[in-house]
Amino acid sequence: MPIVNTAAKATPSVELLWIPLGSGQRVVKFSGKLFEAISALFQRRATCDIYHAALTIAVPEGRYTIEMAPIPDRHGEQRGVVAEGPVGLKVLGRFRIFRYEIRRWCGGIIADANEAVTTVTVSTDQSCAQQLLNLLPTVPTPVWGRDELRAGDMWNSNSVIAWLLARGNLDVARLRPPAGGRAPGWSSGLVIAKRDHNPNGKARTSCEPDSRNVSTTARPADCEMTHA
Repeated sequence: MPIVNTAAKATPSVELLWIPLGSGQRVVKFSGKLFEAISALFQRRATCDIYHAALTIAVPEGRYTIEMAPIPDRHGEQRGVVAEGPVGLKVLGRFRIFRYEIRRWCGGIIADANEAVTTVTVSTDQSCAQQLLNLLPTVPTPVWGRDELRAGDMWNSNSVIAWLLARGNLDVARLRPPAGGRAPGWSSGLVIAKRDHNPNGKARTSCEPDSRNVSTTARPADCEMTHA
């Protein structure tokens, strides 16, 4: 059964879940293994386990689940959806089956959370947790599976989590998938977050967020890193 997060458990925290790609989904798991086998062949390296990152963020009013996922229906407000983007090709984004959603779901679930190999407590600071919740609606929404923003890696669910943690000033350099694994797309999130944090650097694209839209409620200058 998936983990259900309730307000009763809402002690301030930010937790990172490393979940094997395709847990409980045979097609996704097979596709991921095929992708990794081809990547390893071209890069002349051993194959690795592929991981999907997600977050749970707890603040006094409740516990939120943060992740990118397919759009199952038209009722995104019930899942706390804050943004959507196209999958594969931008032109296909007009069809729901070719769009993804980014959730900030209070009391929500991560369907494969029980399959997580590792859960890392990234922070127990309330203002840090609130900062991340405030930032999420400004996440970029480029085409999934492509390097539309020229970050050197494709954009996917790992990119969203890496972007959010980096924009929250967390020490993401110390966050790694479990031994023997990798998280495709993670590096692109870090690259884009660095661009967003340095507006005098490379020009912003239409896909990148405007920092003026970020709520200033409880936004500290930095967040501390702790470990589970």
